[in-house]
Amino acid sequence: MLKIAKLGNPILRKIAAPIDPREIKSLEMQGLIDEMFEVMYDEPGIGLAAPQVFRSIQLAVMGCRDEGGFPETVLINPSIVYYGPEQAENWEGCLSVDGLRGKVTRPSVVRVKALDRKGKPLDIEATGLYAVCIQHELDHLIGKVFLDRMTDLSTLTQLHEFQQYWQKEPTSVI
Repeated sequence: MLKIAKLGNPILRKIAAPIDPREIKSLEMQGLIDEMFEVMYDEPGIGLAAPQVFRSIQLAVMGCRDEGGFPETVLINPSIVYYGPEQAENWEGCLSVDGLRGKVTRPSVVRVKALDRKGKPLDIEATGLYAVCIQHELDHLIGKVFLDRMTDLSTLTQLHEFQQYWQKEPTSVI
């Protein structure tokens, strides 16, 4: 089982390398993608980037089975090509940042281009939680964590207090 890199590990602050498209269909890459989904769901989370499992490559997996969720998605060598003008503030957490939640303001619509797990081009326009998850995971590929995006650190909250005072309904960690 893959281990999750925790805040403070230098790999989380590196810019991830692109993946050679010829390597995408390899057994090693396909196995890594499957293992990342397994770890993400076991935690439980809704997104996981390769640097979080000690692989400094441009790969992220995500999926949210809950109501209002989004489909399982694999993004290889992704880039956001459009940010919508509207901003939304949401609570975020991270599998690499144990026990903390904080409010982050991000564009509420994004369009991302990437390769899927078969090496085929993807072009996704996402809104809501899906857009937040994409931005959060792609931040990991450029050495950023959600704490870097917070503009008001007074919202930084320990998980127990978040659940007691702020959480309106169960949420997963991005």
